[in-house]
Amino acid sequence: MSIATKASIESLSQRVIRSGFWVFSLRITERAFSLIRLIILARILAPHDFGLMGIAMLTMATLETFSQTGFQAALIQKKENTELYLDAAWTIMIIRGLILFTILYFIAPYAAIFFKSPQAKPIIRIIGFSILFHAFTNIGLIYFRKELEFNKQFIYQLSGTLADFIVAVSAVLILRNVWALVFGLLAGNFARFVVSYLIHPYRPHLSSDLGKAKELFGFGKWILGSSILVFLITQGDDIFVGKLLGATALGFYQLAYRISNMPATEITHVISQVTFPAYSKLQDNIPKLREAYLKVLQVTAFLSFPIAGLIFVLAPDFTKIFLGEKWMPMVPAMQVLVLAGLIRSIMATTGPVFEAVGKPEIATKWQVVRLIALGASIYPLTSLWEILGASVAVFLSNLTSAVGFILMVLKITSCKRGEWIKAMSFPLIAVLFMALSMFVFKFTFQDANTVIKIQTFFMLAGVGILTYFVVIYLLDRYTNYGLRLLIKESLR
Repeated sequence: MSIATKASIESLSQRVIRSGFWVFSLRITERAFSLIRLIILARILAPHDFGLMGIAMLTMATLETFSQTGFQAALIQKKENTELYLDAAWTIMIIRGLILFTILYFIAPYAAIFFKSPQAKPIIRIIGFSILFHAFTNIGLIYFRKELEFNKQFIYQLSGTLADFIVAVSAVLILRNVWALVFGLLAGNFARFVVSYLIHPYRPHLSSDLGKAKELFGFGKWILGSSILVFLITQGDDIFVGKLLGATALGFYQLAYRISNMPATEITHVISQVTFPAYSKLQDNIPKLREAYLKVLQVTAFLSFPIAGLIFVLAPDFTKIFLGEKWMPMVPAMQVLVLAGLIRSIMATTGPVFEAVGKPEIATKWQVVRLIALGASIYPLTSLWEILGASVAVFLSNLTSAVGFILMVLKITSCKRGEWIKAMSFPLIAVLFMALSMFVFKFTFQDANTVIKIQTFFMLAGVGILTYFVVIYLLDRYTNYGLRLLIKESLR
């Protein structure tokens, strides 16, 4: 390898690590505000309020998903100058936003009838404004992800998080109803719209060059197909629960899903944002792509397994202490969904690889398998066990498709199965010891009839985290796992 090539790869590696730091910092900050916001709102609002908001969000998400362009992913993946395509992409986004806003307004009554929740009608219409804010957002922000400038992306995203937090918490203390959630959502999206033009100098203009848009859609159509399938898989269960069991059950289920899927939505969201543009730059260098993928998998497993373990063990205590007794019916579903989320977090490491090498259709095809598995199991299981049954169906569908995703990424990167298993094995062993230590601690130091206190809750979490890191350290020190070396390289 030439000196110039080595320097280029080292420079890319440094940018990836720096970008990862900013993205991870953003997610930690966002989740801290989100958790505080969630606890405050859950204490004041009823599950039915969350269910109404969930119905409105499902309606909007349905329209957005089935009209995805995939332009952002296409712009990031392109090797050549992307500025020629920005105005065309922005124009299509505006047209799409205006159409979706109009459709959402007129279908609101029918969506409310479908879910048998007439109170959802005005909510659906009002949240449509968030579509417009997103459509008119500065498309120049794409450069932050393409060039791994996530320090600026941090500011952009955090502005919306803070606006949502301040408005939602203030509104719930005054209104004490579902409109606090609505106003928080709108405030967050409006803040991001404004900041997008303050933080990036690019000024988009309307364009009539549809040829550029058509070219982008050649790549984006597979993103559209995959997005539709992911929506049906990740939101189809919500639609099914809302229709079959009602808004209150949907409120329980959605909150359980949101908390339990932290490994999938937090860790992998951070990693995928950074790895996709980085993989795209390595798409012609398979050995380096394989090396990068295995490192990402190792870090993902190292972070995802303990988070999943903590949520699984602490779910009853967290719900009782922080959310209140009224939310306890969702705990069994939360524990099953956290296992499904753990599988998702591992599967999510494969998607950026498929997109980076220009084969997004692979993910689309395996999402079909996942959807079939979900469709075949969700009705009988939900009819039998309600929201717990829906959770089991989600778990089984994730497990079914995970095999295909893994086999395909091994083939594309020419990775040996033993290397993949090695990256996964030690975090799995460590999390089993962690769970065991936490169960022993609970059994030894708590009376079964005593409500767990906050201090004991954090002590229990501390015991689990300490056990996990001690086991990982011992395994890494006396084997050739290489995690400490990877962390040292990242810090350096």
